[in-house]
Amino acid sequence: MKLYKFSFLVALSVGMAVSFLSCKKQLEKVVPQDAISTQLALTDPNATQTLYIGVYARLRAYNSVLFNLGEMRSDIWTDGLFTESADPTSQQLYTHNISTTNVPYSNWAGFYNLVYQINNVISVLPKSPVTEPNKSKWLAEMYGLRAYVYYTMLKTWGGVPITTEPVQTIDNAAQTYKARSTPDSVMLQIKSDIAQSLQLFGSNNAFPSGNRVYWNRVATLTLKGDVYLWSGTNMNGGNTDLTTAKTALQEVKNLESATLKLDANYADIFDPNKKANNPEIIFALSYESGQATQGTFTNFTINGVQASSYSFSATGTPTVNTVYPYVNGANRVGMNQTMITRLTTGPADQRVANSFKIMYSAASPYPVRAVFLTKWAGSTSGTSQVYNNDYPVYRYADVLLLLAEAKAKLGEDPTSEIMQIRQRAYGANAPAFVNGSVTDNMNAILEEYLREFIGEGQRWWALRRAGDAYVYAAIKPAYLSPTTVAKLLLPISTSMIANDPLLTQTPGY
Repeated sequence: MKLYKFSFLVALSVGMAVSFLSCKKQLEKVVPQDAISTQLALTDPNATQTLYIGVYARLRAYNSVLFNLGEMRSDIWTDGLFTESADPTSQQLYTHNISTTNVPYSNWAGFYNLVYQINNVISVLPKSPVTEPNKSKWLAEMYGLRAYVYYTMLKTWGGVPITTEPVQTIDNAAQTYKARSTPDSVMLQIKSDIAQSLQLFGSNNAFPSGNRVYWNRVATLTLKGDVYLWSGTNMNGGNTDLTTAKTALQEVKNLESATLKLDANYADIFDPNKKANNPEIIFALSYESGQATQGTFTNFTINGVQASSYSFSATGTPTVNTVYPYVNGANRVGMNQTMITRLTTGPADQRVANSFKIMYSAASPYPVRAVFLTKWAGSTSGTSQVYNNDYPVYRYADVLLLLAEAKAKLGEDPTSEIMQIRQRAYGANAPAFVNGSVTDNMNAILEEYLREFIGEGQRWWALRRAGDAYVYAAIKPAYLSPTTVAKLLLPISTSMIANDPLLTQTPGY
């Protein structure tokens, strides 16, 4: 099927600097491009499909942002050991060096570019010549993805501007101004999109054949569980929302079968050669050799010169370059010794063994120097290392731990889900879980989150969803506490406020 490539107006984002909008001649040049793309999509199903697929390509471009927002403010990488200079973005996030004059992400991290592209597809699809069942299925995917993006923004900034219509024409800068909606309004929009997605999917729980890189009904149900857990805990939804979360997640668990389950071998989840129909993956960002490859985790590897000076063993051999001869990255982010000890002490955990390796000096007395995040090391192609691991957004382990969380918060017993996770991790040596208080159960669940999702952008969100007390218990108090400048939400930049008089600063800053 022939796919058309074309330019369309998705580069505008609410709160971005709007100086370029002052020149009407520039606008007159931009608007026809959008009109042409819309006309093509309204008359040619191939053009519509290009718009639709383009959303997934655009989403993949946010991999680093999604990872950083969900991972780097957590306790995993705080004050870690690394062999080169610190990565400044990562360091700012894990030290919580955040204020109105030190904003990690301006312009809403560019998410409105993605939102506008999704809105464009949602607007075009009903009027396009695309036939059923693709029309309803693609729309269901777009509503699910829009809910996911707004949910990420809600967790990051709280109230954000809501826009659900594509940009058509802009005559003046004031038309781009938009105030932040309340967090409750954003949550209502997220829940509405989830409901619309499920309605359009109907009873179709099928995964696309091959790699699971298209949104699907199971992904929407998992997102629903995640979202309602958040609103039940952090937005006064209480047991009503927690019960809704449990019901959605239980529905997914009831689908457990050969096509949806935990991979017995944890490493298989991330193996670039085992992507097709992988039963643990629910939805992932796609990376393929010759198309697009991972760049997010370069700072978690090692450069080619240093690789001969470090070993994966406290005996000095094998050196890193003999195991990964073609890796040539950097090592600017690491774990501290306390975290390394915490993760490597006790029964052998295949999640830890297949997520990172400790790097020791190759010279006696072989001190610990850093860690290498092997989970995303990709594969060898000839004499090159190709970073072609797909990046999971949701996988079946998420479902089990989210369901365990829902049960724990409702005062129910989460033993079944926790033990399913532990038995895959430890085999016959799996520590028995003993049902206890809500706090004890939540701490046990958070410990599994820590180990299960190293380097997957999940830990910070798991702590936040658990509740503020769990965040402050996990994060170094000097960096984040109820009295520090940095808060759980991120501020917006002063330039955003200057360029949009309707915007206000994030509460607390």
